[in-house]
Amino acid sequence: MNYSVVIVAAGSGTRMNLGYNKVYARLEDGRTVLEHTMQCFLDDPECTQLIIVTDADDFCASIRYDYWPGKILIAHGGSTRQESVYSGVKAAAEDVVMIHDGARPFVSRDALERLKQAMETEDACLLTVPCKDTIKKVSDGYVKLTYDRSTLAAAQTPQVFRTELILGCFLKALQEGFTGTDDCSLAERYSDVRIKAVEGSYENIKITTPEDLR
Repeated sequence: MNYSVVIVAAGSGTRMNLGYNKVYARLEDGRTVLEHTMQCFLDDPECTQLIIVTDADDFCASIRYDYWPGKILIAHGGSTRQESVYSGVKAAAEDVVMIHDGARPFVSRDALERLKQAMETEDACLLTVPCKDTIKKVSDGYVKLTYDRSTLAAAQTPQVFRTELILGCFLKALQEGFTGTDDCSLAERYSDVRIKAVEGSYENIKITTPEDLR
């Protein structure tokens, strides 16, 4: 199954206190976070297009991409993550699009294969892992409710959609002025498709603080 991937890498890295976009921070092997994130998709022959939503000057200054001819496209980011993703998805050439955080460099090929297998029969899916912690609903400083942990899952990326489906959801969200917490929340709100939960991994972390680089 051929697919496009939108890698969202347009953030400023404020919480990292780096003074620059965290996806251009270098890991122990000297390669940037974004290079690690891209590699899994570059190694997959069914990924025909990587759409990197980022500042083009930063990308060109930090990453060699001349040996990936025709597979990488740079898209401009927006003022929010949702706008950035929409910018990338509009450039997708394939009927299926994966949306992935640029700051998740440890996604595995096995995870991609599970997502692709799900999309053989589904219109949308995402990686999830069971919640390890008990989740409380808190209001005005007091616990109001304890959720049944067995029914809760933490969402990860990639999140995968039929391209036409998620484009329509983004457009409706733009018209309504709605901002979702992730891409699947738009499909939940603006479509009636069932979203398949696919087994993820606790190793597929999103780099958020300086400690995550160690």
